[in-house]
Amino acid sequence: MDVGLPGHVARHIIPAPTPEILHHLTTTLTTPGTWLKLCAPADHVASLLPAPWTVMDREFMMTVPLARTRTPQAPPGYTLAVTTRAGVTAARLLTAAGEVAARGQFAVAGSAAVVDQVETAANHRRRGLGTVIMRTLSSTAASLGARTGILVATADGQALYETLGWTLHTPMTAVVLT
Repeated sequence: MDVGLPGHVARHIIPAPTPEILHHLTTTLTTPGTWLKLCAPADHVASLLPAPWTVMDREFMMTVPLARTRTPQAPPGYTLAVTTRAGVTAARLLTAAGEVAARGQFAVAGSAAVVDQVETAANHRRRGLGTVIMRTLSSTAASLGARTGILVATADGQALYETLGWTLHTPMTAVVLT
């Protein structure tokens, strides 16, 4: 998928990375900033990656059953905005000054909602904003017919998602062509 961010041009998700698949991808993909998200622990794939492919993160694919619930209220001092454009639904918590304090997005693929780019600004953390964003995304996705939520979490994010009922599906390894 196209990502379009500096240093993160495109992302390929590989559900079953074999030596043959990794050899093919690492020799045919040539654009710096191309990422591979591999459904495998780093120690299973790192030795199969030629330079200049670099292991960046150890991550965790997580899933949750989705159910329609009430969309949570924004905490005092914040406004919740939910928008959909080109099949991507984004939830943002905005300050009174219009600053994005927390955000996340998803797209529905079949019966799954794929959640991505969930983050809380550093100066707004530890206020429950990530929980509001995640509950909003889950509720909205369920109202659109999605039955399962899927995301790839960092080690820090994994703890939040577990408190919200998400469970580990598989370890992931993120690698990038530098």
